[in-house]
Amino acid sequence: MKQFKRTSNQKRILEGMDKVYEKLVEFKKKMNSDLVILKDDKIIHINPNKL
Repeated sequence: MKQFKRTSNQKRILEGMDKVYEKLVEFKKKMNSDLVILKDDKIIHINPNKL
């Protein structure tokens, strides 16, 4: 399997996406609402309190 080097901008973007995900889960817990994702072409509702 080939490994690719990431540029500093790509690393920063991925770090930012991780922060966005953490904030989203925190918000969903606060609002007590399900996190909705698409997995294997199916819509799945996840309770964020169980993450």
